[in-house]
Amino acid sequence: MSNVFIIGANGKVGRQVAKQLSGSIHDVRVGLRSPEQFADFEALGATPILLDLEQDVSALTDAINGSDVIIFTAGSGGHTGADKTILIDLDGAAKSIAAAEQVQAKQFIMVSALNADSPETWSDSMKPYYVAKHYADRLLRDSSLAYTILRPGGLTDDAGTGAVTTDPASTDKTTIARVDVARVVIASIEQESAYRQTIPLLEGTTPIADIFA
Repeated sequence: MSNVFIIGANGKVGRQVAKQLSGSIHDVRVGLRSPEQFADFEALGATPILLDLEQDVSALTDAINGSDVIIFTAGSGGHTGADKTILIDLDGAAKSIAAAEQVQAKQFIMVSALNADSPETWSDSMKPYYVAKHYADRLLRDSSLAYTILRPGGLTDDAGTGAVTTDPASTDKTTIARVDVARVVIASIEQESAYRQTIPLLEGTTPIADIFA
């Protein structure tokens, strides 16, 4: 059993992770910006903690103290501007990484984005998003943490297949269901074969249970 903390639990992927961890052996805490969001997660058996990624590192450290595994699924969302993207997806991630080092977390799982290391593929409209993901991932790789960076393609609300590929060159698929991303997140928890790995994710044919076998 691990003490798992989800940063960005109120987002679509974060909610999926929280739902799938409900009833598991793990003790799950979720970082939320508003007490109004608490009830949904309490119903899942998770413990809500007030957390604002625009606070300083010490506040984040206090919030996640005692956590073994940090799962970062936070994002500013498509409806915000570049300023919020930098504040949440980059600065929020950077502070979360620093806080995780402070509490000596055993693993930091980052939900990033496919092509975050391929600037030649970034469109002008998505550039702030990819810049944030790129540098957040670099900070995590340069940290002292046992990291797992997951880089899904386009996210859908489909039911999911329970199977993925980690080799984008082997498929013409460009998307993956959020529910399957959450399944991979959970499969990677405390899996040493997932440590210090950066893993692309698309819909595929490899059962998720086999990825870290």
